Amino acid sequence: MPATYRLGVDIGGTFTDLVLIDEASGAVRVGKLLTTPKDPAQGVETGIVRLLEEMGVSPRAVGSLIHGTTLATNALIERKGARTGLLTTRGFRDALEIGREGRYDMYDLFIDPPPPLAPRHLRREVDERLLADGSVMKPLDEAGAREVIRGLLAEGVEAVAVCLLHAYRNPAHELRLGTLLREMAPSLPVSCSSDVVPEIREYERTSTTVANVYVMPLMARYVEDLERKLVDLGIGGQLYIMLSSGGIALPETAKRVPIRLVESGPAAGALAAARAAKLAGEPRLLSFDMGGTTAKACVIDGGEPLVAREFEVARADRFKKGSGLPIRVPVIEMIEIGAGGGSVARVDRLGLLKVGPDSAGADPGPACYALGGREPTVTDADLLLGYLDPDFFLGGLMRLDVEAARRAVAERVAAPLGLHLTEAAWGIHRVVNENMAAAARIHGIERGKDLRAYPLFAFGGAGPVHAWEIGKILKVPRVLLPFGAGAISAFGLLTAPLAFDFVRTAPQQLDQAQWEGVNRLYVEMEAEGRAILAAAGVTGSAVGIRRTAEMRYVGQGHEVEVPVPLGPLGGESLETLTQNFETAYRALYGRTAQGVAIEALNWRLVVSGPPHEVRMDSARDRGDEGSRRKLAAGAGVAKARVPAPDDNALKGRRPAYFAEAGGFIETPVYDRYRLAPGATVEGPAIVEERESTAVIGPGGHVRVDESLMLHVELPR
Repeated sequence: MPATYRLGVDIGGTFTDLVLIDEASGAVRVGKLLTTPKDPAQGVETGIVRLLEEMGVSPRAVGSLIHGTTLATNALIERKGARTGLLTTRGFRDALEIGREGRYDMYDLFIDPPPPLAPRHLRREVDERLLADGSVMKPLDEAGAREVIRGLLAEGVEAVAVCLLHAYRNPAHELRLGTLLREMAPSLPVSCSSDVVPEIREYERTSTTVANVYVMPLMARYVEDLERKLVDLGIGGQLYIMLSSGGIALPETAKRVPIRLVESGPAAGALAAARAAKLAGEPRLLSFDMGGTTAKACVIDGGEPLVAREFEVARADRFKKGSGLPIRVPVIEMIEIGAGGGSVARVDRLGLLKVGPDSAGADPGPACYALGGREPTVTDADLLLGYLDPDFFLGGLMRLDVEAARRAVAERVAAPLGLHLTEAAWGIHRVVNENMAAAARIHGIERGKDLRAYPLFAFGGAGPVHAWEIGKILKVPRVLLPFGAGAISAFGLLTAPLAFDFVRTAPQQLDQAQWEGVNRLYVEMEAEGRAILAAAGVTGSAVGIRRTAEMRYVGQGHEVEVPVPLGPLGGESLETLTQNFETAYRALYGRTAQGVAIEALNWRLVVSGPPHEVRMDSARDRGDEGSRRKLAAGAGVAKARVPAPDDNALKGRRPAYFAEAGGFIETPVYDRYRLAPGATVEGPAIVEERESTAVIGPGGHVRVDESLMLHVELPR
């Protein structure tokens, strides 16, 4: 049997999403089930078995599986990684704890930054010293290093990070320490900074290397367990893992540098939004992904998501930059907001209504899930406002308990605030919308973007429910709601190319640059990247190369990323690089400096394979009423086929709350699977599909395009 199917699996905090695509016919199937937090792979296995069995697809027909997971992130936040030691240059034992000079809250005298992943008694020094140019000032004392390693092993370390001063310029001492560690403890996981993040800045490099080896044993076990499960299921296709940068990699890479997977799942959603921007002819979008646990916003410009070179995890204060552990790896740049369908609402000591960042997650879940949760959540409020149908959640696979939601909101929010039940539910809905809109606006401002010019692309299980109100707050030109919005992140996994990033630090003032050395670095990085892709069968002209450099004015402390042209660089490249730098600098700061020299610090290269083109099946599917109900709700699967244009999409009506209408009004409810291209709907309206529900307020106008996306025009 030919392997024509590709499978995308995304594990979220509340739900695990699956998308199965038949590349021969273009048919798309979607599956969704509650995440199993104690054993995420179990939920993945259950979802795959259910999806394949109910669609009659043999496991042997699955040619590849692309997986996104937040397991590494959760391990860092929950401190559930390995007992980690650190080997560093004598005198730099405490660099990891000293961190940066700046404080994330300059007025808080009791500031409490997250403790290092490697505690002080497990951080050991070795005698060696390199100079900034990589030359050896003091050779490595191997005998002393062996004694230090014995001491760490006696402490029962389960993993060791090696981070020596200036190792990004000369990795020889780090590599030798790595060899000694493997000789003395062959099964011990080891990470060297020169392999994980070979670039300048001691604190960030050390923090990233320690975090990498901290989650390495956990991720290796998880990936190996998943590979075994796939073999046992009879799936012989290749497993790929989503990277935070938007590319995918082989399992071996994921095991060696698992820190590159920290934003794995959310990155897939941003890729799906970028693809939608191109298909819809939108040069820019604001991607808004609201699931059960968190919401993420990402700016899409020129059809591509913005990429950052550093981010933070495990923040002491979720909304304060600098309060977490810095991770220096490429990541699709987005802001994460502690607001999802499961975000808990409460009244604080000052009598104010707060929503999130804590979440009921999948276990026990919102009160309306009837799985033991008693705290009121955003989903409970949305249910009471009439936005969700208790009998059609997940297409009817889960029935929501309205009385449990009413009881939770009444007891924990309405009664303490002296509000009517509806007022309390609307307060929860409005507060979470304001929180998400404010965070998205700040995210845009920090990047010099005016979000009023960016259409809002909303997805995730809860995204389309809240997009109308958030769009009004942000004053976006329109809201776009994709077909299968509840599983778009899993869909994005299937569009991702094989890709990997490389970096080398080599400070150069552009007008005095040693171009021969820079060219040599780019040749080395490209060769390394092509070798990785060749192992996956991508060679020759199928390999894409993109080069950038991090540049700044001489004397500045931070850089901006600048495109670097392909081919050998030389004196004739100076004008192009200068223009590229000034364009990037002006976009951020609105001006450039005159008469100040420019220097490049880090030289970067990305190798990638061709992106996967995923097409939706355009075949008409008229079927009878029973088969349509089975299509929408049956056995955990929905099929993305375009409906016939003469189908009646109106399912019925129910009361829904709209503040602009003064309260509850009878609102038409439409079946998403019957809305054909060219169909139009006037607000107020509710559009239901199995994985999500779209809410459109009074004055809204909806048009369905050829890809079944809803284009929602907001009233001016």
